[in-house]
Amino acid sequence: MNTIESLPNLPVIVGLSFILLCVLTLPFLVKKIEHNLEAFLFVMGVLAVTISKLWSLEVISTAFFSPISLHHPIVEVVFIAGIIFIYYSHRIKSMTNRLEKKFGLKLFVFLLIFLLGILSSVITAIIAALVLVEIISVLKLDKKTETTIVILACFSIGLGAVLTPVGEPLSTIAVSRLKGEPHNADFFFLIKNLAFYVVPGVIFCSLAGAYLSKRRIKPGDTLTEERKETYKDVLIRSGKVFLFIMALELLAKGFSPVVDYLMPRVSPQILYWINTISAVLDNATLTAAEITPKMDILQIRAMLMGLLIAGGMLIPGNIPNIIAAGKLKIGSRDWAKLGLPFGFFLLIVYYVILFVF
Repeated sequence: MNTIESLPNLPVIVGLSFILLCVLTLPFLVKKIEHNLEAFLFVMGVLAVTISKLWSLEVISTAFFSPISLHHPIVEVVFIAGIIFIYYSHRIKSMTNRLEKKFGLKLFVFLLIFLLGILSSVITAIIAALVLVEIISVLKLDKKTETTIVILACFSIGLGAVLTPVGEPLSTIAVSRLKGEPHNADFFFLIKNLAFYVVPGVIFCSLAGAYLSKRRIKPGDTLTEERKETYKDVLIRSGKVFLFIMALELLAKGFSPVVDYLMPRVSPQILYWINTISAVLDNATLTAAEITPKMDILQIRAMLMGLLIAGGMLIPGNIPNIIAAGKLKIGSRDWAKLGLPFGFFLLIVYYVILFVF
């Protein structure tokens, strides 16, 4: 495998290390940054490329057109799917009640978690999470059962969305970074390399959700969506996704001198466990900071699976978690009660699958 001969000079290393420290800590320490994450990451990306002295017309063009590229048109999909969701959202209520009565609660929950997980790679994790919120608001089960369904569905969505580059920002930036030699990643790159691991995970989440779902005799409070989606929300969200992907492209380019040297030298097993920090950090940002074409396919697979599984364990780890927990007012403690043990179980199982068998 080809790698660069040496690390960049010390000022570049120090500067990029400081930016990485800011990216990993400030969103947790400063609420204003947390609520304006896309703009913050864009500024950090600009600084990273400047420190690395990598500005060029190609870098600017890639950053600007990547979010709307025909090879991975995530912004267009978020916008169009968002409009369709609002237009048909009123039908979700009647369909939910009708299908739940027809199939029974357990089969309905299985199909809900499975289909949202698989379809998230087409309609995006964002829209899948919004559909989940709408359906949960209609079900009117007790709060504990609904919270369980939401958490397991978000695990499923987080896993399934990686299968195409339009599913979530993580998959978009991964395909964009690996599109050249030696991987030549295309639209189907992630399906070919991850579907064998992802689809059984989605099925397991669906089975767990069905098993844990029960209609209690005296239901307590239920989860209810605080505010309905509007066309303004769709427009703002599409703009944020555009800025987010731009920021990730710039961060990836800015960190590349260090990442290209270091990451190929890290074992897949270490990459897998290191990336469990995505439980508390956005996994798309971590992907941008780590991925390089100089990694082999086992390293890439280990890194992404670690990010995807751990991303479901706590609310900040993944976009569907943030959307569902925010709209349904699920607290961090309630999420962690199920998310942490379930996530650790999946991490151990997948470690055995990836590295033992």
